[in-house]
Amino acid sequence: MPEFLTLLPPAEALKKLLDHLQAGPVPEQVETERALGRVLVSPVTAPHPLPEFPRTTVDGYAVRAADTFGASESLPVYLALIGEVAMGSAAEVALSAGECMLIHTGGMLPKGCDAVVMLEYTQQARPEEIEILRAVAVGENVIKVGEDVEDRQEVIPAGTRLRPAEIGGLMALGFTSVSVARKPEVGILSSGDEVIPPGEKPAPGQVRDINAYTLSTAVEDAGAEPVFYGIIPDTYQEMYAAAERARAKCDLVVVTAGSSASTRDLTSQILDQLGEPGVLVHGVNTRPGKPTILAVCDGVPMVGLPGNPVSALVNTRLFVVPVIKTLLGELTTRPRPMVFAKLSVNLPSQAGREDWVPVALNFVGDGYVAEPIFGKSNLIFTLSRADGLLKIPADATGLSAGELVEVFLM
Repeated sequence: MPEFLTLLPPAEALKKLLDHLQAGPVPEQVETERALGRVLVSPVTAPHPLPEFPRTTVDGYAVRAADTFGASESLPVYLALIGEVAMGSAAEVALSAGECMLIHTGGMLPKGCDAVVMLEYTQQARPEEIEILRAVAVGENVIKVGEDVEDRQEVIPAGTRLRPAEIGGLMALGFTSVSVARKPEVGILSSGDEVIPPGEKPAPGQVRDINAYTLSTAVEDAGAEPVFYGIIPDTYQEMYAAAERARAKCDLVVVTAGSSASTRDLTSQILDQLGEPGVLVHGVNTRPGKPTILAVCDGVPMVGLPGNPVSALVNTRLFVVPVIKTLLGELTTRPRPMVFAKLSVNLPSQAGREDWVPVALNFVGDGYVAEPIFGKSNLIFTLSRADGLLKIPADATGLSAGELVEVFLM
């Protein structure tokens, strides 16, 4: 087994874990209306252009642009009104020179039309004649066939997490169901003789389980399905049996507590014996969360997190969430939600160590100010009062007050 706390940079540690993953996304078909937040397994190709017919973007009059040239309020152009384009159907007649038709937003352009004059730049001179008070150019206020999507164009690549915009696009193309990655099952094990369920009153020396619930919601938010295996006593036999059950059923297993140097902390030993290759990393050069364990046991990634709630949740973002995204086949090109802010105080740091500091954001003057929230890693409300996390890079010895920093929103 690797020597305890041979510290690796977080990025190197994560790469070591991801390089051992072999399982890819498992596809399943779901209704598009229920696919929000799911990750596409296959790219979506347009079966037809969008729009399929030329349309107007405004209420007004369909015209031939050349007929409006030179029109102004002082010298209007007069066009013959030959009818109205009914919504949901094609115009029954084509436009000829000197003619126009009333048309409504989204309506299909009649043949011969190449522009639309907005209603506010017209007025009715006589029952069958319209004054045009402003000239329009060819293509003005219209959408051409295929202007949004061309026929057979790949519109959504595989690995995309579907947002409301993608759901709307799929429906516009007639895709009422879509192939997405099955949600990975993530086994969550809380360990510790001192840990009790939240509904019980703690006796002296006992604490309510926090991690099972913060991690479950973080796992759900990342697109996976949490499976809680209960609170496991600090015995080798019970911890090993629970971890083995989880490994046999789940796509990823997360164990909280039992990752430090205490002789009663068994997680590293158990993960190293549960399957090949076993423990890959025991210790990352970050604060909080230095004693994090990364392992792969017979193809199943397993992460041992510190028991302190802040350490566990921060390192879930650093290691558990990227594994879930990999299992889903999710593209990682979209930026994380982040804002720039001025740091309110000096923040010291140890060179070579990556620090993550909870901060509150206050809007002052013309921008945000990041106010660090200081607290030990076993204080969960340190994070609940925070708006985001500030990263101090490993190559820095700290950050200065007034410095512009990146804050990753929580």
